[in-house]
Amino acid sequence: MTHSQNGPRFPSLALAGLLGLAAGALLFGNGPGAEAEETDRKSPRVFELRTYTTAPGKLDDLHKRFADHTMKIFARHGMKNVVYWTPDDPKLKTNTLVYVLAHKNRKAAAKSWDAFRKDPQWKKAFAESRKNGPIVTRVVSRFLNPTDYSPFK
Repeated sequence: MTHSQNGPRFPSLALAGLLGLAAGALLFGNGPGAEAEETDRKSPRVFELRTYTTAPGKLDDLHKRFADHTMKIFARHGMKNVVYWTPDDPKLKTNTLVYVLAHKNRKAAAKSWDAFRKDPQWKKAFAESRKNGPIVTRVVSRFLNPTDYSPFK
């Protein structure tokens, strides 16, 4: 990891994933229904770490699209919103969104993403948000599996 005079730069994706899992532990906890959810899963939950890079000046548009539309549509299609971040690194904080979704498994993730892409509400929100040009220039997706010793699975 590279360091500057002000401390560490934006962590690697692996570290960001670990932070997402830790933050997710706080969000998921052992609330009502947690035992039923655990029993219903036939395979381990999988986490998806996604990093979006925006066109210059478009990060606020992306935040608005997520807050007003995307997160609700994700949930409707079975994707669990875990955590959303913007980097603290000066070079990344104006054009980067990092977030984690939880899926029952990879097959469920593929099914959810397929349904999401076809969703009429998503298509409308996507088109409306791009009326002044594209927002996102790059998307990186990584699927992560908790280790056997992970306190959060």
